[in-house]
Amino acid sequence: MDREGLQAFKVRRFETADPAQRQRLALALAGCLGDPDPAVRDGIAYQALAQWMRAGELDVATLRALRDRLHALVDGGEGEGFARPFAALVLSEVARTDRIAPWMTPGERKAMVRKAAGYVATVQDYRGFDDARGWRHGVAHGADWLLQLALHPALERDQGDLVLEAVAAQAVPGTAHAYVFGEPARLARPVLALARSRLYDRGDWQAWFADLPPRLGDPGLAYADEEWLARRHDLVAFVLALYVGADRDPVLGELKPLLVETLGAVP
Repeated sequence: MDREGLQAFKVRRFETADPAQRQRLALALAGCLGDPDPAVRDGIAYQALAQWMRAGELDVATLRALRDRLHALVDGGEGEGFARPFAALVLSEVARTDRIAPWMTPGERKAMVRKAAGYVATVQDYRGFDDARGWRHGVAHGADWLLQLALHPALERDQGDLVLEAVAAQAVPGTAHAYVFGEPARLARPVLALARSRLYDRGDWQAWFADLPPRLGDPGLAYADEEWLARRHDLVAFVLALYVGADRDPVLGELKPLLVETLGAVP
């Protein structure tokens, strides 16, 4: 389809009479996730794929092939910065299908957790939204992918550890970047999901939270270094997002004192 055909397809609410054609279109639309036009990338490719997956309209063979194509995009070059984060966002929907009705083997699921954690931990493009070209949002989209994996009832402790390591790497990134597009709240969501899973006890969480403030770096730079200030901003925003999430969920109330303690350790 050309762009006019894609727009007409959207007007039809991505309806296809032939299920086989839908499977072919799903794989083809993966190639549109790097399009610089947000109307194509976000408004058509992502929306169609998410709609079909949430409606259970893609078969397992298509889901497996789509996953592999998206993994290849995540592993690819940065380019203009659209393909990798939007592949991660669609992979969150692929992971959700497996959470709702499991189809991946345990080995495939473990491989996806490693892929997602590796992607999130290594994001270096922190661009979010701009008026002309829309969203990139690599950290937030990766966090959405981690969330769906963290919610999976078959997730194992070692896989949860990978999720937490990836989140920590971006909750306090090593570069001078202060988040302004809601990334800390998105990063908090997989952590809260893991807390609900009961894979970790209070001592585990106390140790994990205690490791966050030292990521700020040299205490001698406190309030006298731009990168240190950016990291402090991100850490405080992340811990506050966790606190709000824990406050809303009675099951997670035991996290709140630990989060207050973490904030107290931040200069």
